[in-house]
Amino acid sequence: MQVTAAMVKEIRELTGAGMAVCKNALVEANGDMKRAAEILREKGLAAAAKKAGRVAAEGLVMAAISDDRKKGALVEVNSETDFVAKNDEFILFVQNMAKQVLASSADDADAILAEKWIADPSQTAQEVLTNKIATIGENIGLRRFSRYAVDGNKAVVDYIHGGGKVGVILVISAPEINDNVLEAGRNICMQIAAMNPQFNTRDDVPAEHIANEKAFLLKQAQEENAKAEKPKPDGVLEKMLEGRLTKSLKEICLYDQEYVKEDKATVAQYLKSVGADVKIECFTRYEKGEGIEKKEADFAAEVAEAMKG
Repeated sequence: MQVTAAMVKEIRELTGAGMAVCKNALVEANGDMKRAAEILREKGLAAAAKKAGRVAAEGLVMAAISDDRKKGALVEVNSETDFVAKNDEFILFVQNMAKQVLASSADDADAILAEKWIADPSQTAQEVLTNKIATIGENIGLRRFSRYAVDGNKAVVDYIHGGGKVGVILVISAPEINDNVLEAGRNICMQIAAMNPQFNTRDDVPAEHIANEKAFLLKQAQEENAKAEKPKPDGVLEKMLEGRLTKSLKEICLYDQEYVKEDKATVAQYLKSVGADVKIECFTRYEKGEGIEKKEADFAAEVAEAMKG
């Protein structure tokens, strides 16, 4: 059977694969549209499997928030290159993935991917992801997600920085959720994005973390003291240790941090100025690619290898 342009167009719209790939699949299937789609899916799965081991440290962080701000989700979807992360098709996929997580109750990525795709229930999220890997040509993956659901006098607020480089969602509570409270929530999201606190308040810092920090700071102070011309007595070292621990906790605890939009005010003081009972209940901050070991590319070698091929 002769493969026509109309057939190629139809199978491309059905699968999202490239024109040349669609034509080759139709030729292989002797014009059978159903078999051509199966061939593309099989090749897509094979291509995805080959790419699965490649490091994907770029990508985007996106959020989805319900209209009433009672539910919110934050996701990180990775790609191999920043170029793909700026691709409109990839951006739409990540936006839909955030909506997928928001609508789901699943607790892990595999379960999310097994669900029907929110933008096209005829496919699973995994099938859509596999097709994206095959058509875009890079390893892509849902790395992590966080989801909040609240009721009463609480709201979920989000902030995405740099088009998806850093994302934050948090839960804010107040006697009344109004525009001022929501603006405060967004300001604190920006604070978290910029200053990367690890905990909400000092009460949230695990005892083990404090003990480890004390041990590190004590060793540091002792080493400095040993090199000093006039070593300080133990009592002075203990006071130095207390001061350094306090400074360290101020850097990692949100409420103790200096509020970036106002000089000489802490986040706690800023929240109090918004309202006596305005509180940040919890937060999640994702920075795309953090913690992923990136492979340094030798582009000259890659080009040389490609030319050989």
